[in-house]
Amino acid sequence: MKREPKTLQQAIQHFSDPQVCIDTVAALRWPAGPVCPACEKKDHYYLKTQRRWKCKECGRQFSVKLGTIFEDSAIGLDKWLVALWMLVNCKNGISSYEVGRDLGVTQKSAWFMLHRLRLAMQNNSMMKLGGGGEVEADETFIGGKARNMHKSVRARRIMGRGFNVEDKTTVIGMLERGGKVRAQVVPDRKQETLQPLVRKHVLAGVALFTDELTGYQGLSSDYVHQIVDHATRYVDGRIHTNGMENFWSLLKRGLGGTYVSVEPFHLFRYLDEQMFRFNNRKDDQGNKLDDASRFTLALSQVAGKRLTFAEVTGKVGEACC
Repeated sequence: MKREPKTLQQAIQHFSDPQVCIDTVAALRWPAGPVCPACEKKDHYYLKTQRRWKCKECGRQFSVKLGTIFEDSAIGLDKWLVALWMLVNCKNGISSYEVGRDLGVTQKSAWFMLHRLRLAMQNNSMMKLGGGGEVEADETFIGGKARNMHKSVRARRIMGRGFNVEDKTTVIGMLERGGKVRAQVVPDRKQETLQPLVRKHVLAGVALFTDELTGYQGLSSDYVHQIVDHATRYVDGRIHTNGMENFWSLLKRGLGGTYVSVEPFHLFRYLDEQMFRFNNRKDDQGNKLDDASRFTLALSQVAGKRLTFAEVTGKVGEACC
């Protein structure tokens, strides 16, 4: 039996065998053995030449790709799994151009692959933040930088405090100190937008730290809400949002340095990617999570998720030409 890979080089060698790829995905997807997606029966036999199973109950054939993010992809699992390894372990992300060159696929295919992999990295946990007792909430703007604008464009867009917020996408984030982070795109920073999200994701009664934004005013009834005024200081003892600022820094480093230009329509996928890497730096016991463990965790989440090219390009429902 082949040893499990621990590095990217070992992963490339390990997953060069198509059968090893199938066995790896199947073991994570069906720990008790393959199950027919059509009738959910376990009585089947393996068609070795076709690398798929045939159900004895309903007679249908199924592969390990069926019902996963890999479904209907002509690209082999050897390339899919290496792309996943790189995406979950590259701190600042990896561009579709680089994936395309490294794996020998087109940039368009690599771009679609990465979006499907980001779907696998998505975590829709219902667990609320705050078990550690302290949570930070903060918001940021994602978009073009003023220094990259032409002088005439900058003069037209930059007003008041120097923010061209109308051309940026607003994102709110909540971080449990020593724990997980949650972030999502929001339409604005108003109370009716931000406060329901805070109450949805943060346990009532915990210490909540925010900046002076008026959108957070009124949370004292549910939390021990403490505010740091960034006009005077950024840290006042335990009162600060530096943890969330650190996450925003990591996010923007990837968006600006690796992906360069991200459409607001796709921004939530890049948030899923960054949150996965950030939240899985350590295990539940606080031990550092290695590359192989992070990869295995992501691979265990590929089933039951599907993303078509029409969906990722926003063409769902358009008439076929």
